Amino acid sequence: MKAQILNDETGPSGLALTEVPDLVPTDNQLLIDVKSCGICFPDLLMSQGKYQLRVPTPFTPGTEVAGVVAQAPSGSAYSVGDRVQVMSVVGGFAEQVLATDEQLLPIPPELSFDEGAAMGINLQTAIFALKIRANLQPGETVGVLGSAGGVGVATIQVAKAMGAKVIAIVHRTGAEELLKSVGADEVVQLEEGWGTRIKELTGTGVDVLIDPVGGEVFDEALRQVAPDGRFVVIGFAAGGIPTVKLNRVLFRNISVVGAAWGEYVRAHPGLPAKLHQDLTEMVAAGMRPPVNRTYALADLPQALDDLANGKILGKAVVKIAE
Repeated sequence: MKAQILNDETGPSGLALTEVPDLVPTDNQLLIDVKSCGICFPDLLMSQGKYQLRVPTPFTPGTEVAGVVAQAPSGSAYSVGDRVQVMSVVGGFAEQVLATDEQLLPIPPELSFDEGAAMGINLQTAIFALKIRANLQPGETVGVLGSAGGVGVATIQVAKAMGAKVIAIVHRTGAEELLKSVGADEVVQLEEGWGTRIKELTGTGVDVLIDPVGGEVFDEALRQVAPDGRFVVIGFAAGGIPTVKLNRVLFRNISVVGAAWGEYVRAHPGLPAKLHQDLTEMVAAGMRPPVNRTYALADLPQALDDLANGKILGKAVVKIAE
């Protein structure tokens, strides 16, 4: 089979498309024929050796798999031919991957394989942040920083499905049509005076602010949270890790909470299945994970370069097989 092998932690340039032996499952493993694999920020960080999980090279990255069960052991909850998502951590950028039952989730019948791959970490992170960490209620207003990225788009979709009003906050131009199409009620450009615009739209600020960006916008973003609101930290895509001025938290009675989905799942392994049920109901009600760009397996290094350089709006996937 063909697989993208990371030989050196030098970023996307360390990957090479390689012919490797077909995988052989053990007694408790399923063999999955991979159809699509999502491209996400952890894949990029792994290629650079910067992710919290360090995997010895050489290895195949790829965390968001959609495919078909090719072999299943006796007693498995899945059968040959089932369409599944694989929470693989690594291994997805290949024609086959091995998994256990605990790593699998059924792809909703309404979705294609590309959409199934786009239903992975981003949507799980979004619903975890909004439902579990922020306790979002219908009718509240959500502000989304980094809204043109994969997590941002997913957060807009989930917040709308949960009955919220959504303000997309974006620094990239040309994204307004996409953001409105996935449910943003308002789009605010991240430029001088953007906080004033948030106050014009909301009066006192947003009830929940989702931040996958960090960096220099943090201080101004914290000011845009309404009294009794929640500021949810998802990550630091801008590179800088900000500090909190606690007087703002204290005197305005706001909460600053973390939403590290991967770390939470390690302590609560049943969480993805519970959140997947909620997401499946949202899909049945009409939500569709958008796939804004596709790449061939051979073009994975270019895909990760594009992700690193902000050239991908929304979600991209690698198409492994038709």
